[in-house]
Amino acid sequence: MNAATIARADFGLLALRVVTGIVFAAHGWQKFFQMGLDGVTGFFTSLGIPMAGIAAPAVATLELAGGILLILGLLTRPLGILFALNMAGAIFFAKARGGFFSPGGIEFELLLLAASLCLAMAGPGAWAVDRNIEARRRLP
Repeated sequence: MNAATIARADFGLLALRVVTGIVFAAHGWQKFFQMGLDGVTGFFTSLGIPMAGIAAPAVATLELAGGILLILGLLTRPLGILFALNMAGAIFFAKARGGFFSPGGIEFELLLLAASLCLAMAGPGAWAVDRNIEARRRLP
């Protein structure tokens, strides 16, 4: 692989990471400040999500704080796994019966699941806090 190909791949990962992070952070913001944790807990309960009182603040925190961390490129791989599990839960509990197409279908959640898995597997790319931390660890 030449330098131009690597640079394009890093730019692609940057774009994927930032946009995915923005989407998750916005949904976390919505859960905290528009729906409220009580509203999210009630919604999760209505979907049959186990331990909704614990799951609601956990998911809201993951989405808001994790989305911001993803934008920065910090903890990208573990967040990718957590976000993929989050979307698998959303598909299973909320969207599977709605078919493929939005608003009731799985297409949006499936795309976020795939983006999250890509980031978990490929990592954050060159322009990320994770990479700066790795580079500093390698210094003598």
